[in-house]
Amino acid sequence: MSEGTMQRRAQRDQHDQRAKRLVRALVCAGAVPVVLVAAGCSSDSGSDDGKDKASSASASASASPSPTVRAAAYKTLPESCKVLSKKTLEDLVPKAESGKEGKSDDVSTRASCSWSSLDNNGVKGSQFRWLNVSLLRFESDVTRGAGDELAEEYYGKQVRDAQAAEGARKTEAEPLAGTGDEATAVRYELKKKEGTFKQQTVVARVENVVVTLDYNGAGLAGDKTPSADDLMKDAKKAAAEAVAAVTEENGEGAGAGAGEPSGSPSKSASASASKAASKASDEG
Repeated sequence: MSEGTMQRRAQRDQHDQRAKRLVRALVCAGAVPVVLVAAGCSSDSGSDDGKDKASSASASASASPSPTVRAAAYKTLPESCKVLSKKTLEDLVPKAESGKEGKSDDVSTRASCSWSSLDNNGVKGSQFRWLNVSLLRFESDVTRGAGDELAEEYYGKQVRDAQAAEGARKTEAEPLAGTGDEATAVRYELKKKEGTFKQQTVVARVENVVVTLDYNGAGLAGDKTPSADDLMKDAKKAAAEAVAAVTEENGEGAGAGAGEPSGSPSKSASASASKAASKASDEG
């Protein structure tokens, strides 16, 4: 092989090597966009999946029902100093002047009125009477519960408090039928330096309202102690009248509202309260 032939072959091999390197470079350069495109598609796909998941979670949350609670039947309270008739007040507190209304930030949920009577008989002593009516209405609340259930809890507490009054003697309690949805009468004696006070407490619940009536009497300065039975009879009559006033104030159409309906505000309770008040008035 001549020297010229060898030189040409070497040049050809060198050219072939440069061509191969160029081809590899072009192939690599062409592969980069493919990889980038693939990566871009992969990234878009992940983004769409995230959006789909977020949309699905949002739709699921929107589909979940909001918390609800049974609507309270009664929306307001009567004027506390007008829940008892003039005749009832004359019977229970004959020497009383106008009732004293209790302080309240919202009389539609909490109200009270009290009367005091002192029948002075001079040297024969005097008869003292004190009467108080308290009204408390509970609204339904999604965190605390339905209004009537809250009222039922408070009703039980009021009865227990009356039975556990400090200094009380000869405590007795009895359930009352026909006064609201449930009612209890508690009686006891309190010994004071002025005399023996006969305390009568009637706690009644009608729908989401609790009525607490306190009535006590005493014979002062030597006058005779009043009969507990007579005082209790008057207290029951007045309590039934106060419950009827609450029902009448709200009307038979009360109770409709948002959330699970509670139905009419116990027409049976309304009828029984009015019937009880009428019956007690006749007995009086």
